[in-house]
Amino acid sequence: MAKRVVATGSVAPSFKLPASDGTVVDLKEVAARGRVVLFFYPKADTPGCTKEACGFRDAIADYKKMDVPVYGISPDPIKAVKKFAEKYKLNFPLLADEDHSVAEQYGVWGEKKFMGRKYMGVLRTTFVIGKNGRVLHVFEDVKPEGHEKQVMEWLKANA
Repeated sequence: MAKRVVATGSVAPSFKLPASDGTVVDLKEVAARGRVVLFFYPKADTPGCTKEACGFRDAIADYKKMDVPVYGISPDPIKAVKKFAEKYKLNFPLLADEDHSVAEQYGVWGEKKFMGRKYMGVLRTTFVIGKNGRVLHVFEDVKPEGHEKQVMEWLKANA
């Protein structure tokens, strides 16, 4: 079962994860430059995750104007996130958290139910991390469609 989701005001757990673009993303390095959006999604190339990722893809120019990088994180192997990124021409890195250790640190690995079956997986959650490495905002129980607009509205209101 997931522990509580990392709360607003807490220090964001640091990590280094392989990215779909062939790099390794170090949260400490990225957050040192300013605010960062991390969205945890359950599985590459599934309907809801595709909607969410494509929403961020289509809005990425607005995020770049605000100098806020966006990263998607899933428990998929690097091969799957690369394929997903290529298939949908995603213009931001997807990170592979194959052993779901980062999802566990953020408290977003938990029990899910689908068609009467219980299983462990990523609870769709988005974090805005500040330059000081602290969590500025948490979006829980995320609905994939239009989520990128919700995050952007928060960023603009809290610039």
